Amino acid sequence: MIANVTKKITNRFPYRTEDVIHGIKHPHSIVSEINQQYNHWRAGQPYNPNGIDVFEEDWDNLIILDACRYDEFVRCSDLPGETESRISRGSTSPEFVRGNFGGKQLHDLVYVTANDWYAKTKDDIDAEVHALDFTDRDLMNGRTSHPETVSDAAREAAETYPNKRLMVHYMQPHWPYLGPTGDKFRQGPFHEVMRTTDATHTDVMQAYRENLDIVLEEVESLLDDLQGKTVVSADHGELLGDRERPIPIKTYRHPEGVYVDGLVKVPWHTYESGERKTIVAEKPVDDEEIDIESVEEHLKDLGYRV
Repeated sequence: MIANVTKKITNRFPYRTEDVIHGIKHPHSIVSEINQQYNHWRAGQPYNPNGIDVFEEDWDNLIILDACRYDEFVRCSDLPGETESRISRGSTSPEFVRGNFGGKQLHDLVYVTANDWYAKTKDDIDAEVHALDFTDRDLMNGRTSHPETVSDAAREAAETYPNKRLMVHYMQPHWPYLGPTGDKFRQGPFHEVMRTTDATHTDVMQAYRENLDIVLEEVESLLDDLQGKTVVSADHGELLGDRERPIPIKTYRHPEGVYVDGLVKVPWHTYESGERKTIVAEKPVDDEEIDIESVEEHLKDLGYRV
């Protein structure tokens, strides 16, 4: 009897002991979790149902900036081309991956990515691409990938697979911050730094914009090396002191299931170079070996619960 009751409670309470301890130490995170659960319940599915399916859009190459807000992209970008906006299917990377890749056999797609979530979830969501290039985490003791590393991998993929759609996923402007102001945020997890040091809202904004400038410079160098129609977008945005909903707490991050403009309104910047590609779907090549334990440790380092 007691065992059955315990099992029912455990099934309804999907949190680990460390999650509970974290919530006790940081009550703000409990309120954020309530917001997330409410919004998922209201949406009725594990991603934003009002977002676009990126694979139904018209492009030859899709460049994804991680955690890039539409308003900050417009403020910082001077890329050639035209900028519009779209609504993303996720306020986090796992939602973006679930909402766009889930149940799809994308045999016309080559995915170059510095983001771990596709590698972590592809089997669970029944997703497959023609080829996956999971770039090295070669910066800040393995916490992130240098934008140049991603660009080099994208150029190689474009040359190797000229008749495939190419998706290129940079990790910036997502924390960790690479610019000079980012030094303030390298002493530990982001929220611990904000809580225990003199880092200010102004510091966060400056560090975020420096990260965005760094990756945009790299994207600009890549554009003319990609044939056809290229779109620059984002998997989700970032709350930079904005408020969540329905409980309006002030937040610096991108909580799951919170579909406010700062998180789901993303850039959709179009640039064309040369003739359009002739896209051909073909049998997938063998996946590279991925160390899932390493992937999970990296996600934990970035503050995700895995």
